[in-house]
Amino acid sequence: MKLLEQNIHREITPLTSKDCFLVFDRVKDDFDFPVHFHPEFELNFIHNGKGVRRIIGDHMMEIDNIELVLVGPNLFHGWTLHNCTQKNIHEITIQFHNDLLQDQLLSRSIMKPIKDMFERSSHGILFSKSTAEEIYPKIKNLSTLQGLEYFLSFISILHFLAISNGQQKLSIYSPTTEEFHNSDKIKIVYNYLQENFHTKIKVQDMASMLNMTEVSFSRFIKKRTGKTFIEYLNDVRVGFASQWLLEKKVSISEIAYGCGFNNVSNFNRVFKAHKGCTPTEYKKDFEGIKRVL
Repeated sequence: MKLLEQNIHREITPLTSKDCFLVFDRVKDDFDFPVHFHPEFELNFIHNGKGVRRIIGDHMMEIDNIELVLVGPNLFHGWTLHNCTQKNIHEITIQFHNDLLQDQLLSRSIMKPIKDMFERSSHGILFSKSTAEEIYPKIKNLSTLQGLEYFLSFISILHFLAISNGQQKLSIYSPTTEEFHNSDKIKIVYNYLQENFHTKIKVQDMASMLNMTEVSFSRFIKKRTGKTFIEYLNDVRVGFASQWLLEKKVSISEIAYGCGFNNVSNFNRVFKAHKGCTPTEYKKDFEGIKRVL
């Protein structure tokens, strides 16, 4: 699995530290999500996707017409069109932070089923077809709700799934404890970039913040993220840009400058390198319902 890890990228999702959930609800003909990982949980519902290939950790299989999978933090996952000839594949993806429900809450007896499910999700969980069909209306309705009603409905979905029958663990492999988000120093870097990504940020300033030399800091970032500091900073900026492209009715140039890029052409180049498409194509690709709360 170490060899596999070197070929899989960490995705910076459009979900920021101040958000609770991200919901995508869309219908597509071209369904292809290269294998990646991120520290957020992901609940993925797919309808009309028979023949799509599911990859979760070391697990690989063609899916049936209805699919509902929970992927735990930092577990490699992806879906490719493979043998699917269907059109209008319906996908609903819900992403949420791995610390959205704190340990103090999860340790309460009433939350034990959800806590246990979260632990199992480190291998990926495939829910039964009957469970997927039964919970679909609630998942579909989630993007129409507001505020606390949204949160409570989401908790009820998690509880329903946690106590459902026919759950199947997918991957023998699960992420190790030595992961990106478990480093205290990388948390400092991450939190600083989340607050200041729109400003000019120098390597020497970041190194000083951690009481490191520039050389040591650069080695540290490369070891923890697999990328240079500039590449990682651009990851964060592209993550915010991705969310703004979906939510804000402003020009691409405004988004580029607002995310800390010094010109639009550089933004377009960096965005395409990270996402495999231009900002305009990305915005079009995610046409449908999208909510961040």
